[in-house]
Parts: sequence; C-alpha cells; structure tokens
Amino acid sequence: MISPQSFASLLKKVETMKRSGTVDLSTEEDLSLAIMNLISLEEHFFFTGVKTKKSDYFDLLGEVRTMRKELLAQMMDKNEGETWCIAKHLLATSMRLIEVGTKFHSDGKKEASKAMFERAYKMYAIFWALRLKIIDASGFKKMAADESAEPKKPWTLEDIVNKLVDCCDE
Repeated sequence: MISPQSFASLLKKVETMKRSGTVDLSTEEDLSLAIMNLISLEEHFFFTGVKTKKSDYFDLLGEVRTMRKELLAQMMDKNEGETWCIAKHLLATSMRLIEVGTKFHSDGKKEASKAMFERAYKMYAIFWALRLKIIDASGFKKMAADESAEPKKPWTLEDIVNKLVDCCDE
C-alpha cells in the first residue's frame, strides 16, 4: 500500500509521462490484454499439439510466442532480475483467473466468481505496479507482508491501477 503523499507524487510522475508522450496507458492496457491472449494461445497450441500429436501446432505456438515476446518487450525492460518473467506470469495468471471467474459466473456461482475476479484484478494491479516501477521485484515480499497486516494504509495497488489505467480515458 502507498501513502497519500507517495500516491500524489506517483500521479504527478505519470501525468508528466503522459504529457511527454513516453507512455500511453490506454494503449498499453490494450496491449497488456493482447499479451494475455497470446499467452493463452501459446497454451492452447501446446495442448492441442500434444493431444493431436501434430507438430504443426508447435510451429504455430512458436510464431505466437515470438509475437508475445516482441509485444511484451514494448512494455517491460528485460534488464532487472526476473521482472520480464514475473510480468508474463502475472498477465497469464490474471487471464486464467478471469476465465475461471467467468465460468463460475455462468454457472451461477456469484461469490466464487467475485473472488476469482478480485484475484485476477490484484494480479493485474501487481503487473502495472511492476510495469510503472511503483514497486520492484524485491517489493513483492514487503507487499505480501503488508497484505497480512491490518489495512491501515489508504492506497492499495488496485486503487492505483483504478486511478492510473483507464482504458476509456483516451
């Protein structure tokens, strides 16, 4: 969680980035969702290749993987520890939790659906915190500790994503 002072400083930084043209959060949100779907396609091509024993699916998996890597490179620096892989797995986790939540919702399991959607959004918020360098990989341990403590601090990562990344704000 982030203090109101830190959040105000972050908002100022993001506004400066927006004005300078160094980041387009609306476009990047669309790109992050496209990357999620490419990760999902990689998984489907893998399973289809294994189940059918047709190597053509593995070739398609390779093409999709290449595109996913190129697009993720537009969003994430590769040079800081394992942030590249962390970002990929956060997006993949978010996508799968959204799918599970959607299945629960269509089965009438509203509470289970809501819980999955909240988890999906939390993973997505962590991705954005990493992408915007609000936290670094070492910050995950502190964040986990904060999650287990009494919620006394005013800004969560979800709050930040709600304020900063608005796909309708073009």
